[in-house]
Amino acid sequence: MTRGVGGSTAEHELSLLRSSRDQANPIALEEYQQRMSKARSLMKAAGIDALYLDATTSLYYFTGLRCYASERLHGAIISASGALVYICPVFEEEKIKASILIEGDFVLWQEHQDPTLAVADCAIKVSKKSNCRLAIDSQTPFFTANRLQNANQNLTIENGEALIAECRRIKTKAEIALLSQAKAITLHIHQVVARILKPGIDTREVQAFLDSAHKACGMDGPSTFNIVLFGEPTAYPHGVPYPQNLVEGDMVLIDTGASLYGYNSDITRSYVFGESTPRQKEIWDLEQAAQLAAFNAAQIGAPCSAPDAAARKVIEQAGLGPDYQVPGLPHRTGHGVGLDVHEHPYIVKGNDLPLAPGMCFSIEPMICSYGEFGVRLEDHAYISEDGPKWFTDPSNSMDNPFNFV
Repeated sequence: MTRGVGGSTAEHELSLLRSSRDQANPIALEEYQQRMSKARSLMKAAGIDALYLDATTSLYYFTGLRCYASERLHGAIISASGALVYICPVFEEEKIKASILIEGDFVLWQEHQDPTLAVADCAIKVSKKSNCRLAIDSQTPFFTANRLQNANQNLTIENGEALIAECRRIKTKAEIALLSQAKAITLHIHQVVARILKPGIDTREVQAFLDSAHKACGMDGPSTFNIVLFGEPTAYPHGVPYPQNLVEGDMVLIDTGASLYGYNSDITRSYVFGESTPRQKEIWDLEQAAQLAAFNAAQIGAPCSAPDAAARKVIEQAGLGPDYQVPGLPHRTGHGVGLDVHEHPYIVKGNDLPLAPGMCFSIEPMICSYGEFGVRLEDHAYISEDGPKWFTDPSNSMDNPFNFV
């Protein structure tokens, strides 16, 4: 029997959980101001006059204002010359004013008006030029971006993805500290949820427990996602559209995470409920070797593609693959993480961006065998001044996935 699996109940385990939210330090006002200063420096270097941020995590990243996308436009404009302007419906003004961390001007629009015209006029005004180059958040809805393109002949619209990524992909010490605590909480929840497994338990029961556990431990809310798979469905990276019941000998795959002051955890553990077969152990050990190879390849100055290539080499030498073929690794080896679960930098073939201190990303070279089972071991790493460091310790072995002494 796999160590640490089974033997308890959801009720008992939830009763033992305690919040550690008060041990976390949210991002300070000074850091938000530094982020906007960096964005302005990059804008000036690129000849960009203003940056539009829609109601996305980038709005939160630069200003500390958390809004959620809806049919009503909310956002902000940062100008290269120093202005910060919030844009929102008239009836939302007081709510937004109560939510902001950094003071700025306001541009308001009424229900019958086209808010993209307000964005366009504001951008031209704050640019202090007759012709304005406006970079827009790449997560801006198409209908907003499309309308902005036709809003004013003196406005040139550009994709702001590269500019925003240049700021967001290098994490500060404060961001790494929040990511570290978020991941530590989720790893603990992985240890706890394994104890409630029993024959016949439904994947939906496990998902409900993960939501409750993340809230009990002080995360921002329930799980941002919770993939729970038993048996053959573990072969499919993002799951299947139907629940399963646990059977002795099943491979178990649980991929979950939540946010802490906006910063996300994302950890996957795979193990067997009961006694493992030689085939299960073979694939699990191969997955472990691929994950370690990817980590060791994540050196300062190496391209972001290097960890992906290293993991694939291990898998292909074992006779699986090649490339994205299954049995093998059908997706990239990792993704950046921060305010979004998936963000820059991406650990994938063709990404020649050099790895640099402050980059944070997952290492999860999953091995899938459709019709059989799959194994994913996902931990996250960051690049320190001395090279790669794990946020959470990877699993030691399939029989002891939580590293119990």
